[in-house]
Amino acid sequence: MEFQREEYTLSRLELGELGKNPQRQFIKWLNEAYDAGIPEPNAMVLSTIGADGFPQSRIVLLKSAGEEGYTFFTNYASEKGKAIETNPRVSLLFFWPGIQKQVRITGVAAKAAESESDNYFRSRPRESRLGAWASAQSTKIPSREELDEKVQFYAEKFRGKEIPRPGHWGGFIVLPEKYEFWQGREGRLHDRFLYEKDGDSWKISRLAP
Repeated sequence: MEFQREEYTLSRLELGELGKNPQRQFIKWLNEAYDAGIPEPNAMVLSTIGADGFPQSRIVLLKSAGEEGYTFFTNYASEKGKAIETNPRVSLLFFWPGIQKQVRITGVAAKAAESESDNYFRSRPRESRLGAWASAQSTKIPSREELDEKVQFYAEKFRGKEIPRPGHWGGFIVLPEKYEFWQGREGRLHDRFLYEKDGDSWKISRLAP
């Protein structure tokens, strides 16, 4: 199988264009991705280290981004939840091919406040809330039918009632320690800039492509 080679020619990135605050720079690029019509620009690759010592990566959705960190929600008993409990050092990766930009964030994950998890859980569609009860995420199951039966069980259990957040489900917030902003360029000579925490400010360095 041959793969098509893409040349990145849309833009360039200079040090003078970057803000001193990487979180604001991230929001600026995220908004560009939304404006460009990129599907689910808040989708990110979350990488953790599993109990077997191997890296594990999967797509999750960023649900909030602020000065305090980056929040996503999951089953705490899932593979990623257990990995974070053992080793909270994680990496987030956003790639927006339509604007030829990428952001990599490394940091430490911690459980979000229960009130935040409660508020977000209430905002989810009812089917998703039932799924949080029915699915023992990441575990082996004998069939799809068993999963559907569990969903139906909880649908009957909570019929006409508010569905509470299960204790095994909630948010993680990633507190960033490093950012890398990547702008695709021709000939694979991409522009890359690294933000590193330096006390209360951030040090910015250009990286070789």
